[in-house]
Amino acid sequence: MKAAFVYDDALSRHTLRDGHPMKPHRLRTVYELLDAYGAFELPDALLVRPRPATEAELLRVHDARYMAAVQALSDGRSVPDAARYGFSDGGDNPIYPGMYEAALLSTGASMVAAELVVSGAAPVAFSISGGLHHAARDHASGFCIFNDPAVAIAWMVEQGLRVAYVDIDAHHGDGVQNLFYDDDRVLTISFHESGRYLFPGTGEVSEAGNGRGRGLSANLPLFPYTGDAVFLPAFEAVVPPLVTAFQPDVLVAQLGVDAYHTDPLTHLQLTSAAYRHALPRLLALSPRVVALGGGGYDVGAVARLWALEYGWMLGRDWPDAVPAAFAERYGVTALNDTEPPDIPPHLTARARAFAADGIEGLRDLGFAVGAME
Repeated sequence: MKAAFVYDDALSRHTLRDGHPMKPHRLRTVYELLDAYGAFELPDALLVRPRPATEAELLRVHDARYMAAVQALSDGRSVPDAARYGFSDGGDNPIYPGMYEAALLSTGASMVAAELVVSGAAPVAFSISGGLHHAARDHASGFCIFNDPAVAIAWMVEQGLRVAYVDIDAHHGDGVQNLFYDDDRVLTISFHESGRYLFPGTGEVSEAGNGRGRGLSANLPLFPYTGDAVFLPAFEAVVPPLVTAFQPDVLVAQLGVDAYHTDPLTHLQLTSAAYRHALPRLLALSPRVVALGGGGYDVGAVARLWALEYGWMLGRDWPDAVPAAFAERYGVTALNDTEPPDIPPHLTARARAFAADGIEGLRDLGFAVGAME
């Protein structure tokens, strides 16, 4: 099927700080790998350039004073107590020249993806620079300055659409959840390593929505070292029944790949097989899908997995052997995993019990979820 890919090299040129784990050049590697496979020469592939988000689009989600502070800091101007806005030189969100423009462009890229899908130009669009799900209304958080998923969702809601947001990043999608916590037009589902062990420390099963949004925020925290054998049946028990019952007009999928077993910042142990199952299931749940990037700090794994996923959006399975020019430059020779991680049986048993308890907790809260097979 037709699928858009929103990208321009301008998205990948900035540096947050030397040694910072978020490396925007990872986006360039995804594009290069897809280009090596000839992805953008296919008749159903649309390579679309992003645009900066507008102030009006950001104001649907963010506070004007926060936006002004980001712009001032980006320009090198002094802002009293920058830490109140989530910025510090040595923290997750360092101040760097041009950060306002970089954040506008990545947010605008996700808006372009949403516009393509809503207009019918493409049933699915992938904005790999997006998925920055931690940013709050008035402060940066977790490498995220503006919350592009929320900005795109808010615009779609204004168009009269019901939106389901499914987040499989290793970190809880706290920013998106909080911004729509009392909204009955948005369903949020987050699968993530438990906040007891990983930033941002939220995402308990009990966080189920408020007011009109009660029962529309679903969280399944996972035990560290959760692998495919636990993740996949838990995903099947939760995501398809909840999305199907909600009947969204559009599904927004945050496809962070930091749950992959080689990621340096997290402890989940997924393989390419987990993504091979999860993404087609998400695509089948809605006729219109806005796909976003997110976390992923092993650059080679990011390139492999997002290239695979864009192929599946096109209905294609790229050859497993990576084209020689890319392989020689980046040392990546195969797309799919050949050896799964060695997870001790006792940890798998704990992970299964942890996920089963979470699903039972969702059921106790009234969520119509299934059981783990």
